[in-house]
Amino acid sequence: MTTIRIGIIGAGGNTRSRHIPGLRAVEGVRIVCVANRSLESSQKAARELDIPRAHARWQDVIDDPEVDAVCIGTWPYLHAAATCAALAAGKHVLCEARMACDADEARLMLASSQHSDKVAMLVPSPFGLKGDRVVREMIDSGFLGEIRELYIRGLSAQLADATAPLHWRQRAELSGVNILALGIMNETVQRWFGRADSVVAQTGLFVPRRRDPATGLMRDVDIPDSVAVLARQADGANAVYHLSGVAHFGGGNRIEAYGSAGTLIYNFGDDTILAGRAGEKELKPVPIPPDKAVASALPTLPAGWRVEADFIESIRTGKPVTLTSFADGLKYMQFTEAVRRSADTGRRVPVGEV
Repeated sequence: MTTIRIGIIGAGGNTRSRHIPGLRAVEGVRIVCVANRSLESSQKAARELDIPRAHARWQDVIDDPEVDAVCIGTWPYLHAAATCAALAAGKHVLCEARMACDADEARLMLASSQHSDKVAMLVPSPFGLKGDRVVREMIDSGFLGEIRELYIRGLSAQLADATAPLHWRQRAELSGVNILALGIMNETVQRWFGRADSVVAQTGLFVPRRRDPATGLMRDVDIPDSVAVLARQADGANAVYHLSGVAHFGGGNRIEAYGSAGTLIYNFGDDTILAGRAGEKELKPVPIPPDKAVASALPTLPAGWRVEADFIESIRTGKPVTLTSFADGLKYMQFTEAVRRSADTGRRVPVGEV
């Protein structure tokens, strides 16, 4: 078996907790180098994560002749530049979500992947991975009938503390047009129910200023901490998204799907499914059989998490990327950008034109 050598660009929380363990769980994979935001932080990450070499710049990882593939775990602001450079250098790419800062960057990344023979994969939305096969089978079998209504909720208090410092996800120059978990939620919706044609959106910013941890000074927050979206699906269904970071006791994240023949509710927090057919008296639990639940590459990783193993399999066998391709990523970036444009202008925005 040919050894695949991985270079890490950005050793943040997800990279440490999921990508590095997931890659090391696959036979014949070696992580050979890492670059963080400075040489000092790169060296620190290399020591903590037992990685042989530390580089001062992310470009050095791509230029490293011993690197076959890169795992890009930085904030979205660097995704397009690092991805395009890596593909041009003949390296395979696993890029953290969200895909990019905006739809234009996502198009650039997709075009770079189409001009390369290397694997280009995005870290998929974790929501619904465990029960993905079960949900798809229910939809394909006609359990729901014609989809009429979708309700997607994600209410939490993660941003409710006004004294908490500014997070990078609240800075547009680092995170782009992405708001809360909107892109992740939409990716799962697209996976099961298809794309939206247009959106009308309203946002709120209830804590408009926070302390910048880098300077200690107060600065404006430029990404909303609440968003509501009314979307028209391509098949004619209505979809309502409501996400907030300032809702105490907001409850769990979930998708509710209402069709002409039945209803399905997927709770993302514990991967439980409730469903019922029209005429039945109540919703009933739907089990996820072990043979249909996606097995993780490592027992300590979340249920359904095979991201790194799938990436390596695509490199070794040429298996097409299904979760998540760059084409899929462009679609959810078009959605998130349409939401921001609608909220800024107060108008309905066609998703396909973004």
